[in-house]
Amino acid sequence: MALATAPAPTDEELCQAFLGGDEAAFGTLVERYRTLVFSLVRRFAPRPEDAADLAQQAFLRALEASERVFSRWTLASPTPFRSWLVRISLNLAKNHARQGQRWRPALLTEVEDAATDPHESAQESLERQERERHIRAAVLALPRRQREVLTLRVDGGLPFKDIAETLGITENNAKVQFHHAVKRLKAEMTGPLEEERG
Repeated sequence: MALATAPAPTDEELCQAFLGGDEAAFGTLVERYRTLVFSLVRRFAPRPEDAADLAQQAFLRALEASERVFSRWTLASPTPFRSWLVRISLNLAKNHARQGQRWRPALLTEVEDAATDPHESAQESLERQERERHIRAAVLALPRRQREVLTLRVDGGLPFKDIAETLGITENNAKVQFHHAVKRLKAEMTGPLEEERG
């Protein structure tokens, strides 16, 4: 005899439950979006522990503003919780980077200080680090909007509809920005690969 399981509460239901005094509801939202927020802020943090600090700050800021913001949302209209949280996370991470604090952009293939492959030779390690340095520079050279769309799509795994809502642009514009970012990165990376083969 199979037991029917209740569907997970929606973001809307959790926000309203939190407004109604259920503090655990916000904890459920944190668990639901912990990986997403960490992935987004990781690009702006040199080490995983720095990204964890930024992610925690993002959730604390969301908690501080939650009662004021949640009260504007109703069960009748879709709650933009995820988009709102993504905006908080990105703004927090970008502000830290802009202020010249210890945060610096970290890329998709960032070399972790402690994570070295014991089977990798010194030469291979140097080559890998050089490739990653070049990728990092190429992403940083992208126009701001392209960099934001790339971060939300690749690191955050967001669909273009959500990216558009988060950044206040059209879905088509988000797709175009992503296309241009990928095209520029491919063009930028083709040069170094050709040099290595040559």
